[in-house]
Amino acid sequence: MIVAGIMSGTSLDGVDVAIVEMPGGRLLEHRSTAYPAALRRRLLAVSDAECHTREIARLHFELAGVYARAVGRPVDLAGCHGQTIYHEGRRATLQIGDGSVLAARLHAPVVCDFRPADIAAGGEGAPLVPFADYRYFRHARRTRVALNIGGIANITILPAGAGVDGVIAMDTGPGNMVMDALAARASGGRLRYDRDGRMAARGHVNRPLLDDLLRHPFYRRKPPKSAGREEYGAAFVERLLASRLPMEDLMATAAALTAASIAGAVRRFAPAKVDDVIASGGGVRNRHLMGQLAAFLPGVRLARADEFGLDAAAKEAIAFALLAYETWRGRPANVPGATGARYAAVLGKICPCPR
Repeated sequence: MIVAGIMSGTSLDGVDVAIVEMPGGRLLEHRSTAYPAALRRRLLAVSDAECHTREIARLHFELAGVYARAVGRPVDLAGCHGQTIYHEGRRATLQIGDGSVLAARLHAPVVCDFRPADIAAGGEGAPLVPFADYRYFRHARRTRVALNIGGIANITILPAGAGVDGVIAMDTGPGNMVMDALAARASGGRLRYDRDGRMAARGHVNRPLLDDLLRHPFYRRKPPKSAGREEYGAAFVERLLASRLPMEDLMATAAALTAASIAGAVRRFAPAKVDDVIASGGGVRNRHLMGQLAAFLPGVRLARADEFGLDAAAKEAIAFALLAYETWRGRPANVPGATGARYAAVLGKICPCPR
């Protein structure tokens, strides 16, 4: 069975599609499609924001067409995460991009709306990628941490030799989201991100500001826990800008916050010494950020997922292809130890292919 995994993350930079052969899980193709600037602005305007329901409804249908064009080939099944516009842990979550419209465009059944089933089971609804992390990265003798740096950063702790019940996972705090917003402000909207971390590399970390940010109780709170634009969106960026620090120093401090919060979660919550941190997501392209992370994790091997045979840019899209396949087969695919759910749940809703 050929399954498309469709992922659009909290960075709002576009759509990742992984074409995966199941049941083996072999990646056949990966492609990324950037959101047009106007569409990205409209999505930002409805993400943790006061807005008209008309715009949410229109985007819900419009995104299905965007996703279908991003897939761009025949498939037997698709798993679509949708675009998160609001996420509040155990209370509520909303991803848009209508599955029925997408099924009609792809001429294939679609599994969508994955997170509510986990929340209904008492979980955070996130992270859901640990199902794939366990499949691809577990090791009998090495304790590993699978790290994804998207808009939000999240980790999956895989203790050596542990079964799926031993997996620990959580969102750690901001990934690229804050840095992306600062890059847009510094460039008058021309830049979507700090390429290679060049702006951050020219700045200096403001230690008092960093220490103040790291005092937030979220970083010490035990997992399961999740975060999103609600915590690290426009209000958070305005707080940074209110410090009136030079933009390059703000960018350096934002990069240090991402690295320090990831490293802090690894040190605080891993039950044993960590051997490998296996990184994926857009943040691995930020050389300054990766250097900061290595400095915060001395003695730990920091590697990209590519070194383990999994495309670092495609991991989350691959994960939703795997989750869709499990749902199609009627099997649970959340990891209760990762989300805090009371039980393993079959995730998502199946939108059949119209005839």
